[in-house]
Amino acid sequence: MSLKSTDIDSLIEKARHFRREILEMLTEAGSGHPGGSLSELEVLIALYYYKMKHKPDKPDWSQRDRFILSKGHACPALYVVLANRGFFPKDELKTFRKLGSRLQGHVYTGVPGVEHNTGSLGQGLSVANGIALSARIQGMNFNTYCLLGDGEIQEGSVWESAMTSGHHKLDSVCAILDCNKVQENGPVKEIKNEEPILDKWQDFGWHVIEVDGHNFSEIINALDEFDTVKDRPTFIKANTVKGKGVSFMEGQAKWHGKAPDKEQLAAALKELGF
Repeated sequence: MSLKSTDIDSLIEKARHFRREILEMLTEAGSGHPGGSLSELEVLIALYYYKMKHKPDKPDWSQRDRFILSKGHACPALYVVLANRGFFPKDELKTFRKLGSRLQGHVYTGVPGVEHNTGSLGQGLSVANGIALSARIQGMNFNTYCLLGDGEIQEGSVWESAMTSGHHKLDSVCAILDCNKVQENGPVKEIKNEEPILDKWQDFGWHVIEVDGHNFSEIINALDEFDTVKDRPTFIKANTVKGKGVSFMEGQAKWHGKAPDKEQLAAALKELGF
């Protein structure tokens, strides 16, 4: 299924508004992770507004597609998308990282729509595999999507999980890499070069696709291609920009886990057209 240009324009406008909400909640909290939240946003919007089966009023609906945010520190974007989809009230975004809030600094299953606690990197794909294997045993028909970070896939547990997915031919698993090329301490390629990424995942038995992770048409086409693949899991390398949409954050490691102050927020919102 393809979207009309007007539908794509609507998704682009959602991304602009959601970037504002991400930055506002981080500024209000005084802490958090803007870089990876801004880079992954288009992927999350494509999943929750186009591809995934879900019911915000029934978050435990048995036939829902599952989503695992393996890079759990980038939860601000997920929380904003879930709130806008109606999983919980938007006013709650103001409580992010505050004492007593269920919107913790890493994704937490106390939040409607969150499938698994993540924050210790390298665990999400193994969880996705377990969910997919359980569904196979029970004869259930849903897909499991797992969003990984490119710094995260330096973890050995990711490659054990990738081997498992390929071995069991888990064609209901789609792993998406937020490949923003910058991790907490600098450029990924300088800390531990992972290329050629696509060749490695393909060698582990995956169907591989590469897209511009900020281009909705390319993301949507890749998600539709995933639906056609049988007897292999699918890996989508989404090339993104750390801190996308805010020029002074883009590509900068220092914005991995640093919230903007009020002056920086005002400058960022001006760039976004607010």
